[in-house]
Amino acid sequence: MAAPKKGRRPTGAQGRPGRALAIILIAMVALTAGMFLTKQTTPRLGIDLAGGTSITLKAKSEPGKPDAINETNMNTAVGIIERRVNGLGVSEAEVQTQGRDHIIVNIPKGTNEKQAREQVGTTAQLYFRPVLAFADGAPAAPEATPSPSASSSGAPKAEGSGKPSTPATPSSSATSQGRVLSEALKAPAATASPSPSASESKKADDKAPAPTPAPSGVEAAAADLQAKFAALDCTNEAQRAAAGKGAKPEDATLACGKRGDTWGKWILGPAGVAGTDVKDAKGVIDPQRGQWIVTMQFTDKGADKFAKITGELATKQMPQNQFAIVLDGEVVSDPSVSQALTGGNAEISGGFTQQTAQDLGNMLSYGALPLSFSEDSVTTVTAALGGEQLKAGLIAGAIGLILVVIYLLVYYRGLAFIAIVSLLVSAILTYTIMALLGKGIGFALNLPAVCGAIVAIGITADSFIVYFERIRDEIREGRTLRPAVERAWPRARRTILVSDFVSFLAAAVLFIVTVGKVQGFAFTLGLTTVLDVVVVFLFTKPIMTLMARTKFFSSGHPWSGLDPKRLGAKPPLRRSRRTGSGSVTAPVDVKEA
Repeated sequence: MAAPKKGRRPTGAQGRPGRALAIILIAMVALTAGMFLTKQTTPRLGIDLAGGTSITLKAKSEPGKPDAINETNMNTAVGIIERRVNGLGVSEAEVQTQGRDHIIVNIPKGTNEKQAREQVGTTAQLYFRPVLAFADGAPAAPEATPSPSASSSGAPKAEGSGKPSTPATPSSSATSQGRVLSEALKAPAATASPSPSASESKKADDKAPAPTPAPSGVEAAAADLQAKFAALDCTNEAQRAAAGKGAKPEDATLACGKRGDTWGKWILGPAGVAGTDVKDAKGVIDPQRGQWIVTMQFTDKGADKFAKITGELATKQMPQNQFAIVLDGEVVSDPSVSQALTGGNAEISGGFTQQTAQDLGNMLSYGALPLSFSEDSVTTVTAALGGEQLKAGLIAGAIGLILVVIYLLVYYRGLAFIAIVSLLVSAILTYTIMALLGKGIGFALNLPAVCGAIVAIGITADSFIVYFERIRDEIREGRTLRPAVERAWPRARRTILVSDFVSFLAAAVLFIVTVGKVQGFAFTLGLTTVLDVVVVFLFTKPIMTLMARTKFFSSGHPWSGLDPKRLGAKPPLRRSRRTGSGSVTAPVDVKEA
């Protein structure tokens, strides 16, 4: 006769509850430590809670360009808009794509709404300006005199080839800079002034006068620009935003930009070519040289302008033989020129990676980007209103939590302790993750996200209730607590996983198909659903296993919530054991796995 099967020893979290509890404790400590180390002790608040302006833009393709709305063009537009928003001098602004054809711009409180809308909604300003002087981004020391430099390293070339290099000193002396500036400032005036007649010129030649000095106003303007250039600190964000602000295309101006990882500053002449003159630009690999380059194609008018400016620059020394590509007041590249570039096509080469070449190509082509944007919605929330909404959300969450706790205490008594501690663990995990995600992926806690967190309280409590009811069902069948805890878990586990999967699926679909603040609700709901599974498996079940070993719960104390009498339990399940002679022995308790 076959021997009776012995119960299998529980494994994993069932057999080693201490290990599961240690895992979740380590996770909580690590997340909390990361929160304090990164100084992100509070979740980042959205516009509707912290106050500010939220602008939703919708992309529209130009006629004949049905494929213009794509990931590359949208990312280029985000980069341009982000530069503009940062130019407002605000911090913690957020620009991101949502869906296929929307861009969301969130600007925190303290920003002028009208100015923000003007900056976001206007077309990017791209110009090609001749370089008059260059220096490192930090302001020059008062006693130091810029030393001349015969060559400029670092500037890419606007011809077939060129080796990148980076200048460490300004490219001309203070005296030569002043002379160049005066000539640049005089050029527009000289062009606009009437030319003398031939006879007057002849008389002037006969008298052989000394060269006419530049007008005092021009010299003063040049000196003022040079002083501002020396004092400009491009490593300072506020000064970068203010450099050249309000300068017209026909004016000389100052600008900041990056060369590699360091900031530089430029004095630039009047714009020679506008971004609207660029027909197309892209970053491509040159198969012959095996390096990344940026190719440019100009319109007919742009080709003439570019040929003229490159012809003038080619005759000059460094850095006056360079032209700066200026996007919204910031220099994105400053290639040098060695010959006039005609034909309407040009290339920039020198030290590009695939990413930098494609980024520059996108910036250059933005002036001709077949995309336009219209405002879908603009929402402005004052800081006071945002605070009131946050307070209301927290009050609603507290009320919901209190009601859940009261229900658990009244109906489950001692088991409510396990449920409340599990809710606390879930709250700690949710809070720390949200705080870290603010800096990690830019997650902002908005009002719909708070609603998602409130709904999650019910979802998490429901998982505990499912497990507790399964345990009670086993006790009603006559089993003692320890076997009841283990037998109830497999059935409760399946129900919890199915329920949480449905909730997570709904959250995922909602996140994908919606745009705007509703995504905050979906994201929070999905996050808390995942954490519900983690808490139930790694905390609630192990702690229930440990509590089942205590006298208070195992004896069925009336306040434990597991009193067999209150539950209407049947007599304990017992079975008889037959001896080899066929006689029947006394019944024994069933050993449950």
